[in-house]
Amino acid sequence: MPGDGKVTVIGGGVAGLVSAVACAEAGVRVDLYEAHGSLGGRGRATPAPYVAHEGPHVFYSDLPHWKWLTGRGLTGPVVLPPLRRVKAGFVRDGRLRLVPPAGLARMVLPGRPRTAPVDETFHDWASRRYGESTARTAANALGVVTYDAGTGRLSAAFVWELFRRVYAPTVPTVRWVAGGWQGVVDRMEARARDLGVRIRTGARLTGLPGGGPVIVATELSSARRLLGDESLRWESGHCVMRDLAVRSDRRDRLVAVDLDAGGFHESYSMQDASIAPRGESLFQLDMPVRADESTGAARERLDAFTDLTVPGWRERTTWQRTATAKGRTGALDLPGATWRDRPAIDRGDGVFLAGDMVAAPGMRGEIAILSGIRAAEGAVRAVRTARAARSGAA
Repeated sequence: MPGDGKVTVIGGGVAGLVSAVACAEAGVRVDLYEAHGSLGGRGRATPAPYVAHEGPHVFYSDLPHWKWLTGRGLTGPVVLPPLRRVKAGFVRDGRLRLVPPAGLARMVLPGRPRTAPVDETFHDWASRRYGESTARTAANALGVVTYDAGTGRLSAAFVWELFRRVYAPTVPTVRWVAGGWQGVVDRMEARARDLGVRIRTGARLTGLPGGGPVIVATELSSARRLLGDESLRWESGHCVMRDLAVRSDRRDRLVAVDLDAGGFHESYSMQDASIAPRGESLFQLDMPVRADESTGAARERLDAFTDLTVPGWRERTTWQRTATAKGRTGALDLPGATWRDRPAIDRGDGVFLAGDMVAAPGMRGEIAILSGIRAAEGAVRAVRTARAARSGAA
């Protein structure tokens, strides 16, 4: 693709904003097009007073994406829940318990393997090592990061890495930032504009523009249509979600994990009071949809999970919304595949992909950030190569 020293970014979500900032920092002109009226993609939140996201608010700090964000001041202040309010729960056999099963606890003890096989399901591998019941429980404990009711069917290597990151008994790497992902999105937008990125919202492109490298930072389904490439497919989750604000109660807890079905509950207002009105608690609850299950049936299970984790929520509710996410909850690797087998970032001819289902490590937004950085590196190289070629020809 011929270049005139400009990069076009299609998509203004987290991956697109990261790509635009990284390119502009390298001295390249950037045009960013976003089909919606505002930026952020799945990092976008509802307006105050209830600041609710489509996915979790948290970050993990053990991969390079965190250093990239903090090095630019994009995370803003990190917040923590008061120790007196740090209460967890585990749903097992339909009851809310205070401690996890002994089998699950043994999986995080020292001496556990660092890796697991790529070409075997997590259920089969973990069943041999820890027993079938514990393997099933561990898979359900990861519903919070896979949004999938069949986590045990995924690659053992993929699931085990997630399990070790989320539940390892080390210094916690989870980070809550004030304002959640929306605050990060706002700071990235400001950074991009300060660097001279030209941002056009409400601008849906139906084809690739000419004149320079293009970074397609959209959902994989949209990239597939835009590029006319049916190979752009990958496994993802399917879940129903509820954002729920209630009048605060001393029984409210920070987190609860559904070890029966993969559901997850977390309060976001306990550590960040700015995202809900005073005297109220804001939660997000997720429930993976089972194979061949209707979303209505999944919502009934979500209601039952909410009954356990937010006692009396129906009488206390001040605001709520529900949603369904299918095929847009981040990449999941089946047995025999790793993140390197996902759709490649460099598509050739000056076209690059970025997003949460392409060939970069991590989970969800981490994949989006790291792929955005790599896509920008490729696009900048393409611009500089074109410049060098023109200079040589002159």
